[in-house]
Amino acid sequence: MSPSTPAGASPTIGINSARSALKLGPGRVVELWLDRRRRDQRVADLVGTASKAGVRVRQLDRVALDEAAGGANHQGVIAWVTGPAGRPAQDLDALLAELDHPPLLLILDGITDPHNLGACLRSADAAGADAVIAPKDKAAGLTPVAAKVASGAAESVPFVQVTNLARALNQLKAAGVWLVGTADDAAVSLFDTDLRGPLALVLGSEGSGMRRLTRERCDLLVSLPMRGRVESLNVSVAAGVCLYETLRQRALAAG
Repeated sequence: MSPSTPAGASPTIGINSARSALKLGPGRVVELWLDRRRRDQRVADLVGTASKAGVRVRQLDRVALDEAAGGANHQGVIAWVTGPAGRPAQDLDALLAELDHPPLLLILDGITDPHNLGACLRSADAAGADAVIAPKDKAAGLTPVAAKVASGAAESVPFVQVTNLARALNQLKAAGVWLVGTADDAAVSLFDTDLRGPLALVLGSEGSGMRRLTRERCDLLVSLPMRGRVESLNVSVAAGVCLYETLRQRALAAG
């Protein structure tokens, strides 16, 4: 018989994701499940961290972890975490008010692949983005797969899910945030654009790009120069390019 899962908790799979959950949100981790066959130092370190945080550790057969992870590669480690998978749109104003620097936000419109969402979260964390914003409907959420690919960034970067993305964009514009969208047909290059002020980078799905209402609310559309034969980049790669160009410009401006 499979063990019962903790009520109200969702699985965070993989060693790096579990370590980040224990480090960044220890009060939210209620159980740590481990493959009883793993005896290496990385797992021993996790057990020590969990014990210090008062988190229950369970040694289980691998089949139980396979079932809980839904087929994803869990590396023999699952942390069960309570709390919402994403923050509501109402938190946006509070997030912006807490900042002591020009905001850097990443907005994903219609990204349905959890691998891409996880990779975007990881890039957002690496570049110091203040939040990632995405619609609730017809878009990937913080599934176990997305959290694993994010390698801990799902815990460190606020992920805001909004019911109405167009309304959220209007909210950001009212707060003085400049919306820069990426589009293959844009005449202006990303590298010729001043990205140093309050900024939200808006990216759409690889197939159809941004939806019409999202595109219409952007203050500026930019393109990424393409020198090869492919017509577009994977959205997570494009997000990384945009975020790091912003980081580069801000570092130069800071001297």
